[in-house]
Amino acid sequence: MTLNRLIKLTLSILFVVLFSSKSFAAGSNIENLKVDWSFAGITGKFDRSSLQRGYQVYKEVCASCHSMQYLSFRNLGEKGGPEFSEEEVKAIAAGYEVNDGPNSDGEMFTRPGRASDKFVKPYPNVNAAMAANGGAYPPDLSVIVKARSGGANYIYSLLMGYEEKPADFVLDEGVYYNKYMEGNKIKMPAPLSDDLIEYSDGTKASLDQLSKDVTTFLTWAAEPHLEARHKTGTKVIIYLILLATLVYFSMKKIWLRVDSEK
Repeated sequence: MTLNRLIKLTLSILFVVLFSSKSFAAGSNIENLKVDWSFAGITGKFDRSSLQRGYQVYKEVCASCHSMQYLSFRNLGEKGGPEFSEEEVKAIAAGYEVNDGPNSDGEMFTRPGRASDKFVKPYPNVNAAMAANGGAYPPDLSVIVKARSGGANYIYSLLMGYEEKPADFVLDEGVYYNKYMEGNKIKMPAPLSDDLIEYSDGTKASLDQLSKDVTTFLTWAAEPHLEARHKTGTKVIIYLILLATLVYFSMKKIWLRVDSEK
């Protein structure tokens, strides 16, 4: 490869990296709000308190409309997640009624939830969900952070982005203005507001805090093994650095021998 081609290739890679690093709201020219997330970066870790508060926000606010079909109650106690105690997980699960069966008589029945059960869905099917929400289907939140361009910053921005519409902006009935939403139109009313819930740990439940906590929880739900992946990545990088150092000095020693023999 010639020097000119190498320079062009390097510049192209830099352009792609710099361009792709900008995080914009989906379908919007407004750049997402930036948050210094504890889980960002190769050594990032989840804030346990934030994860537990985020679950509380999901349970008390989001769960009335949005499912999380890929999560089980026992996941709430696993390492790398909210890390609720075994007793807390059992208590959380037991607070739900789960459809089960059939029993020995061939009939379905309800029972208290168990740690092994999946999160209980708010609606029995898609049609029921749409009928209860004006024809809009509330998306499952299990992997919503990974499914949306901009990831955690976009979800946080969306939650913070509800505003009064501009005077010349037309909204249909039952539609709300959000400056980070594609087309600035969203059927979901603002789900969060200051002091909407009372945090069990006493943290002030401001709109900003609620949005950050539930976004942190949703990020963990989408990437439950993030911390383990970061730990593995760090080890690999250290190994490669050591290997590169050993190769460098080995090659240097070899070339010194070659030069001395000339």
